[in-house]
Amino acid sequence: MSSRRDWLLQQMGITQYTLRRPRALQGEIAVTLPAETRLVIVAEVLPALQDPLVADVLRALELHEPQVQMLTPEQLAMLPDDTRCHSWCLGLDAPGTLAGTHLVSPVLAELYHNAGAKRALWQQICQHESDFFTHHARS
Repeated sequence: MSSRRDWLLQQMGITQYTLRRPRALQGEIAVTLPAETRLVIVAEVLPALQDPLVADVLRALELHEPQVQMLTPEQLAMLPDDTRCHSWCLGLDAPGTLAGTHLVSPVLAELYHNAGAKRALWQQICQHESDFFTHHARS
């Protein structure tokens, strides 16, 4: 049925639009970041900010808990397209919708037991040091 409708609309020269975020019409609310947010941690299972390894990373980045927002990939998709903030993806690829510096690591449980993954995370932090330490406002 819809293919016939699509064909008819095309024949009449009517442009059809596709929703980028159809879940927004299903009752999901758009997510916004507080102004003080300087890092978004993205993970399927969100870690505690008090976790020793997470706390070490935040301390290395000179960030405090109010400056960190934790989001699942689904919540990340609900951010406005022009959102700019640094991110740390745990067990996920870098988010394509979020502008800013992206740190990528395995999930926290694996990070604890993988020295190479920890070293790679610290190298990313060092590589993007100027991004994190030059501006105190969200960049």
